[in-house]
Amino acid sequence: MALKVLTALDSAKTQYYHFKAIIIAGMGLFTDAYDLFCIPPIMKLIGRIYYGSSRDPGQVPQAVTSAMVATALLGTVIGQLVFGRLGDLIGRRKVYGFALMIMVMSSFGCGHSICTSRTCVLFSLGFFRFLLGIGIGGDYPLSATIMSEFANKRTRGAFIAGVFSMQGFGILASSTVTMIVCSIFDRATSRGSESTPHSADLAWRIILMIGAVPAGFTYYWRMMMPETARYTALVERNVPQAAKDMEKVLDVSASQIAEEFCVYPRNSPPSYSFFSKSFIQSHGRNLFACSISWFLVDIVFYSSNLFQSQIYKRYLSKKQEVNAFQEAFEVARLQAIIAICSTIPGYFATMYFIDRFGRVKIQMMGFFFMAISLLAMGIPYYSYWNNNTNGWFMFLYGLTFFFSNFGPNTTTFIVPAELFPACFRTTCHGISGAIGKIGAIIGSLGFLWASHNKKEDGYTKGIGMTASLILLAGVCLVGMIITYIFTPETMGISLEENENIISEYHQRESIDGTV
Repeated sequence: MALKVLTALDSAKTQYYHFKAIIIAGMGLFTDAYDLFCIPPIMKLIGRIYYGSSRDPGQVPQAVTSAMVATALLGTVIGQLVFGRLGDLIGRRKVYGFALMIMVMSSFGCGHSICTSRTCVLFSLGFFRFLLGIGIGGDYPLSATIMSEFANKRTRGAFIAGVFSMQGFGILASSTVTMIVCSIFDRATSRGSESTPHSADLAWRIILMIGAVPAGFTYYWRMMMPETARYTALVERNVPQAAKDMEKVLDVSASQIAEEFCVYPRNSPPSYSFFSKSFIQSHGRNLFACSISWFLVDIVFYSSNLFQSQIYKRYLSKKQEVNAFQEAFEVARLQAIIAICSTIPGYFATMYFIDRFGRVKIQMMGFFFMAISLLAMGIPYYSYWNNNTNGWFMFLYGLTFFFSNFGPNTTTFIVPAELFPACFRTTCHGISGAIGKIGAIIGSLGFLWASHNKKEDGYTKGIGMTASLILLAGVCLVGMIITYIFTPETMGISLEENENIISEYHQRESIDGTV
């Protein structure tokens, strides 16, 4: 016999609190995407300010830009591991707000460098982006787990995908804010008077700091969220408190979820520890599947910055000479177009189909079509795409983003929040995400080096874009195979069934009212 409060959660109708939880939990992902995608246009401004001269507008060396990305990703790895473990040890809610505060404070810190020298500014920015990464990393396992433990089993995938879809809106907000700020500063300066106005140093700081505002507004609501009933009942073994908490947020009566007797789950939490042979035997295969799939998709997803620079060069080459604000505006506009046309539709497609097709089918399909798109870009790259500026290359590039989000980029966030026991759930999600972000570091640094490390006839080609794109397609095909062999389907199954906990509970009356 299952606990009534968990049965009520699994069968609850979709209601207001579910949508409220999506916004509250998703704001961390929103901030993550905002801060990641505001970096390309900001690097244009910083390049003009600190690397430019009267003869050369200047740009930040690619190695410095990549280091900025890698620094934040390294912080994310640490945050996922640390906060993931803390979420299981002391509770989801107790560390949830702390992760958000790190994000808010470090976002403000990114724009508050008082340095004037180039080295000091970049070091300060890198330091605060590292802290920002820690906060973002902590938010990943907590947001996914909290949403999975609040959701019903029929629409759980769509709800978790809804949380992750806030990344798409973060990208769009980042681009929109950048365009607005750059337009305002551009109009406030004398057009054409100078290539890099002095106010550009203020503009990039404002863009970064605005990213902290939406996250800051949700801090109060995160603190008002109760602990999830599954953690309270299954880990803390306080079933009456779990029922009281659910009465506050879900439209269920006390009679529906109150137990007739004082009960506690017999097999939850499991008797074995995380660092044990029993854990490996029970959950090692699933942890491997989640981690490797996330690792592979992030290699491809984050290396897409390499393609974006190629598209941007083609796009801007048609323009006349522009000042710093106009250049940053064009980069942000390109990102907004890609977000509207491919990224956000991909998230919505996952939300609609995830509980109809299942996680495994969507993940395999996403990997497959990403591979097809990459091959279509890579094989004829030097024979056709490199000499053509039509929109088909950008269409294929957008297609990789669409099937990444309507595929493994979203499902790798969902599945770890469904497979593992409540007492290991955020830990395993954090490990999966951390290994994924190691793939992201490889994607943003390794493939950059691979495609730009050798000069040939005066043109930097490295191993070539063709080889790089084909190699990325191969990574996608490996991901599809790994998914097929190792990843179990979790659609429509309660979390307790997914984690293989026997649904039997001891019931006993106690004279003194204690268990």
